[in-house]
Amino acid sequence: MDGGKVGPTGGEAAASASASASLKEKGNELFKAGNYLKAAALYTQAIKQDPQNPTLYSNRAAAFLQLVKLSKALADADTTITLNPQWEKGYFRKGCILEAMERYDDALAAFQIALQYNPKSAEVSRKIKSISQLAKDKKRVQELEQLRSNVDMGKHLHTFKSELFEKCGSEDDVKEEIFSFLVATMETAVKTWHETSKVDPRVYFLLDKEKTDTEKYAPAVNIDKAFESPETHGNCVSFLRQYAEDSFSPAACLVTPKSIISYPQVWKGQGSRKWKHGQHDGFFLQFESPSARKLWFIPSSNEKGQILCRDPEVLDVGAHELLPRLFK
Repeated sequence: MDGGKVGPTGGEAAASASASASLKEKGNELFKAGNYLKAAALYTQAIKQDPQNPTLYSNRAAAFLQLVKLSKALADADTTITLNPQWEKGYFRKGCILEAMERYDDALAAFQIALQYNPKSAEVSRKIKSISQLAKDKKRVQELEQLRSNVDMGKHLHTFKSELFEKCGSEDDVKEEIFSFLVATMETAVKTWHETSKVDPRVYFLLDKEKTDTEKYAPAVNIDKAFESPETHGNCVSFLRQYAEDSFSPAACLVTPKSIISYPQVWKGQGSRKWKHGQHDGFFLQFESPSARKLWFIPSSNEKGQILCRDPEVLDVGAHELLPRLFK
């Protein structure tokens, strides 16, 4: 433990300091033995004998840190600095405590002051390097959490919105409803992927509020067997086409994870069908309407233990379609 102290100021102070030194040494032995609670108690007794000794507060701060009494440890580190502002140990103690609190920017500031007073300290230099990385990692984790929670897919679909509005012959409010349906479906899929690392293979239909028999037709159809073989695929397409017609739906969205697709494996094509988007896991979203079709792949990655959907990548629906055209 630390050994430096402010000198005595008189006879009685010298006697108290001597008693304090004895208590400190006993505390140091207990600290080395891992008995941090009793060590802290002895440092407290020593402080009562010699309350202006910065070493005692520094040592007790170290004991409190081991006991995870971080607020008390930080208070002792600050007292150490107040009593001896030019002693790097006080700043080092404070840095270690702030690191334990995950206050990495503040910890870095404390270690940098420690280095000013002891530029040759390899221990402080190592701390600065490790804390800098921890601060960077924490910031990135916070950024990832923001990206995961603030899902806004509409900003990626402006070009398609213009295309949809140009091609679709419906009224503007219907066009807005169709586009909102697409955005909501994509955002729900992304949020589900963030939470569970999967999406269920389904086709979502935008049902007609006036014409659809909602007792008979649901807004989503499970298609978990659709991509097992050409036969199941063909049967599913026939069913979905009839469903779209009978339910009077003006649009539909297919959502399916890449991992379940045995047929068609659109990432194994050649020529114009050659896959250009790496081997990332993720899911597809295929939009279908009578006037417009579009296909996206939303890749997924794992960073800092967080699952994150990347920006949707537009695919050539003619080359990579998962389902042929559903609407006439």
